[in-house]
Amino acid sequence: MRRVVFFLTCAGLATAQDTLPLSLKRAVEIALAPEGSPRVALAEEAIRQAQTRVSQARAAFLPDIEASVSDQSETANLKTFGLNLQVPIPGFTFPTLVGPFSVFDARATAQQSVFDFSSIRKFQSSKVSVGAARADATTARDQVSDTVARAYLACLRADAKLETERANVELSEALWKLAQRQKAAGTGLSIEVTRAQVQLANDRQLLIVAENDRRRAVLELLRAMGLNLDANIEFTGKLLYQPIDAGTVEAALEKARNSRPELKAQARREEIARLNYGSVKAERLPSVGVFGNYGTIGAEIIGAVPTRDIGISMKVPIFDGGRRDARRAESLSQLRQEQLRTRDLQQQVDLDVRLALDSIRSAASQVETAREGLALAENELAQARRRYEGGVAGSIEVTDAQTRLDRARDNQIAALYNYNLARLDLAAATGNIAEYVNQ
Repeated sequence: MRRVVFFLTCAGLATAQDTLPLSLKRAVEIALAPEGSPRVALAEEAIRQAQTRVSQARAAFLPDIEASVSDQSETANLKTFGLNLQVPIPGFTFPTLVGPFSVFDARATAQQSVFDFSSIRKFQSSKVSVGAARADATTARDQVSDTVARAYLACLRADAKLETERANVELSEALWKLAQRQKAAGTGLSIEVTRAQVQLANDRQLLIVAENDRRRAVLELLRAMGLNLDANIEFTGKLLYQPIDAGTVEAALEKARNSRPELKAQARREEIARLNYGSVKAERLPSVGVFGNYGTIGAEIIGAVPTRDIGISMKVPIFDGGRRDARRAESLSQLRQEQLRTRDLQQQVDLDVRLALDSIRSAASQVETAREGLALAENELAQARRRYEGGVAGSIEVTDAQTRLDRARDNQIAALYNYNLARLDLAAATGNIAEYVNQ
């Protein structure tokens, strides 16, 4: 399904004139498609690689069967075998070099491990590594979703900023025309017209900056989604305030500990290290196996006779120069490292949750304050305009009110962006970013 979505999206953007309506959910779906973000594709390949290691480890419990056929001509020096015969027959000397003679051998051999505790631990470790790879893939998908969501929010902020700057330019143009009318009516001064022109020029410059910032934000989003950078997109979302119940710290921490894929992946990596340590320790134990071969041997194919060999073997490690002890110490150190990483990651998750909760509470207060400030600034500007039009105030009062309105609009955009970013941080901290994206 994701392949179809990605294909249709790319086909719809075949020409630069096409415009893609883009919501946050659709942006994440495109990024998570197999042809989207390379990080997701690499994570899927890591799963396949881990699955092949399971097959390799399982091979230690299956029989190893081989077949061979040889037909060779040989000569042999009997003295190399310790044969130096002196025959007391006059005129006869026992030959030293014999041959050439032919040997034909067709044979099948088989070996089967009966008990090898080290191989059992290696197989268990390989199975756990598949789970770790799957958890890492989930982590990669969450990280890609987080990156795309942040880029999408940055685009919404740039859109809101652009709309605000356009509104500021329209307001400055209206005030400039008002100053011209006041001057033409004899109730205004030239300095007031000049002051309005200066404000208009400043707002137009800020509009140019906002347009450039939006282009940069869109390019960053397209790169995160893995789309062509020439694509045109139109955002269907807006920066809005959607109140949520963040809950208690304890509930959020419990949710994070059960849902964060990083914790699941790290727990599996620690288990892998523990099994690898057990595998190295088990190398000191005896291993048991059976072997056998069956075939025909003779001077030629015709007349070859069957022979066989079958038995059981037990290997008991005694001394290998200290290599096993060194590997055991190394694997134990790796286990301790993973345990330290687990503890550090748990502390980081707790920190992420607490910071996200503090941020969302602070951001909600900022939104409420910004709303009040914007309403007051709009009211102040309306009163200043009426006083200016009535001739009881100068343009400086209007310009000051306009400046405070610009600041109030910027504060509201920043507050809404910070609030939505705090919601995203909380979703990422608790391992529920998919739920955030699908809202």
